[in-house]
Amino acid sequence: MAFWDFVKDAGKSVLGSEAEAAPAPAAAQPAQSDTDRKVAALKAELKALGLTAKDVHLTLRGGDTIIISGKARDQETLEKLVLALGNIKGIARVELAPDTTTETPAPAGAKPVFHTVQKGETLSAIAKHYLGSANRYREIFEANKPMLSDPDKIYPGQTLRIPQT
Repeated sequence: MAFWDFVKDAGKSVLGSEAEAAPAPAAAQPAQSDTDRKVAALKAELKALGLTAKDVHLTLRGGDTIIISGKARDQETLEKLVLALGNIKGIARVELAPDTTTETPAPAGAKPVFHTVQKGETLSAIAKHYLGSANRYREIFEANKPMLSDPDKIYPGQTLRIPQT
């Protein structure tokens, strides 16, 4: 099982708390468990980013670990799913279940390269380190869309996908 650790206290806040969850009307459906509510919030975030797939399933374990199982469209989409989930405040780890695959197989030996942003870093500095030229920062920006909307808006603790060229 592959896994990635993330900065639990960094990222977009989408999980909320039990107190923030809307109460169900008395005659309506039974109250959602906190775990179900959080998984629904994670799925809604993925949908908002356009990263949904009918064959990808999420399981929340221990309140801060997400397990992805099923089949993603391709390796890039799978990596973006990992990052989108890991960069949510409250998530400390993302794991791929052993049965997780992609419709389009990844090249042999291809492993994702991720970078956790440190205080004061820019996409240009990260591009220089990984890609050899600060001018290639847009490649990192493009590799992290739709999670990034502006190349100047990265934050410490955020994990980025580094494209392999």
